[in-house]
Amino acid sequence: MGILEVAALIAAIAFAMLVLILTLPILRLRHTVDATTRMINDLNDRTAPLLGDVNTTVRNVNTTLEQVQTSLDGVNLQLAKVDTMTGHAQNVTANVANLVAVVSAAAANPLVKVAAFGYGVRKAAAARRHAETEREVRDVIKQQRRATRRAER
Repeated sequence: MGILEVAALIAAIAFAMLVLILTLPILRLRHTVDATTRMINDLNDRTAPLLGDVNTTVRNVNTTLEQVQTSLDGVNLQLAKVDTMTGHAQNVTANVANLVAVVSAAAANPLVKVAAFGYGVRKAAAARRHAETEREVRDVIKQQRRATRRAER
């Protein structure tokens, strides 16, 4: 046996040792990969029904949203009608306000004249009473002066 053969034998033994040493981690890695594969398959089996339920829920939500949209369209239509009625009520209110202003102006003018006449009559009566009172006071003062002058003579 030559040196090359011995070196090849040593290299072959070293390679065999390396293969034996790496065999255990590779086997463990294979078990890990198998467990991961089983877990992924189990996850796929459980996820499929969930995705089906999610699809059903999304369909139901879409149906409900369509119903809500239909209801909102009806509400908008009713609001448009209410808006029209409000506009008409506003016109009627403005017309009534104008009518009240005209009636008030027509009724207030004679009332103001009557009130002014009443005030004038009261003022005149008060002035007359005041004048009569003054005349009476003057007459009394004149009589007292005359009486004083007669008493002095």
